[in-house]
Amino acid sequence: MRNLHMKYMVILGILSVISAPVHAHDGLMHVEGKTLFPIGFYNFPKDDALATRMAGAGVNLVSCGNAEALDRARTLGMYGWHTLPMHTALDDAGRARIQTMAEHPALAIWEGPDELVWNFTAYSGLFRDGTHEMKNAWWAQTPNAVAHAKARAAEIMPNIHDWVAAIREIDGNTRPVWFNEAYKSDTEYVRQYMDVVDITGCDLYPVKSVGRPIANVGAYTERFNLVGEGKPVWMVLQAFSWHEVKTEEDLPDAYPTFDESRFMAWDAIAHGATAILYWGSRYTKNDAFLESIFAVTRELSALQPVLIAPEVKEATLRLIEAPLIEPIRGVAHVARVNKSGGLVVLVNEDDMAHMGVELNGLSALEGKNLHQLYGDETLEVREGRILTRLLPHEVKVFSTDASLIVGNANGRNFGRE
Repeated sequence: MRNLHMKYMVILGILSVISAPVHAHDGLMHVEGKTLFPIGFYNFPKDDALATRMAGAGVNLVSCGNAEALDRARTLGMYGWHTLPMHTALDDAGRARIQTMAEHPALAIWEGPDELVWNFTAYSGLFRDGTHEMKNAWWAQTPNAVAHAKARAAEIMPNIHDWVAAIREIDGNTRPVWFNEAYKSDTEYVRQYMDVVDITGCDLYPVKSVGRPIANVGAYTERFNLVGEGKPVWMVLQAFSWHEVKTEEDLPDAYPTFDESRFMAWDAIAHGATAILYWGSRYTKNDAFLESIFAVTRELSALQPVLIAPEVKEATLRLIEAPLIEPIRGVAHVARVNKSGGLVVLVNEDDMAHMGVELNGLSALEGKNLHQLYGDETLEVREGRILTRLLPHEVKVFSTDASLIVGNANGRNFGRE
């Protein structure tokens, strides 16, 4: 009985390791003794001049399909993530692939299949072969769509758990596992793999010729805070115009302006995003637009020390408005403080001005001056609070260190002409 009991305990121990909840991760990049706020691009340009320009603009993370790409990223001072086909069955080749990539010092992140749940639910494409009665069958929850998603999830979810268990075994939990989803991906199915991954998030590209609802970025950051039940959220933002990717349609160009790109990045951060990444730049032919994205990444990169600092949880925002003025979304905010200073970000998500924006709970910065980066406003923290005004969709970034302004102004006027 003792031997049987011991055998049972060993088996139970193995199962507990495999099924144990993933260790809590902060969503930042921990590489070679450094902690970095991830600023990433899906497209790692083959052109060395453009890749060097990207690295010089503060981009520190790129998608790398093999060890050679990781070598190149390392040469440029960047790190890489590697995407694994976790929807498929794990085999010896898959384990060998994990082993090979895990040995590379430039690897920072493991990624699962992009938009996994979206692709077997709303974007399954079954309507193309006549098995769905309409293109939006998932949203109507037709029997065919529901049955298809259920069957595919039953195949895929065990595979994900096998892949992640192999990563933990081979890589020793040294690198986090991240899954990016579509912004509308189904909550139930995303949560079926959430217990074994470290980082969640979604992609959102709201600027189109028919509308530019940029404040949706903050809303969907919040959605994935809820979907992931507190897991760190990485947001993938727009680095293209829809007319470039939907070439079969006659669309006018609609590039985000610099101000819109800056808004979307800070709106995501103000709602808790711990990384900003960009998709679609490989389609972009407009170099002035690409430079405007680099202007955003340069701004973020210069603020690395405070972007990774602890958040001031006590900071609370109050709008002091005329009685008849009702905000639609309001103002998003985040405050971070480290030993050397602090960062305060205010993002007006409304199409209307807010003329009395009061941020309280800043006692950690009492008596310090907050300098508006890329602006001329200076606020002194008095009684733990600051008071300012915000124009429609205006972003104000304040720092105790005025020198964090990046001198290169290229790209910051894109869309203002």
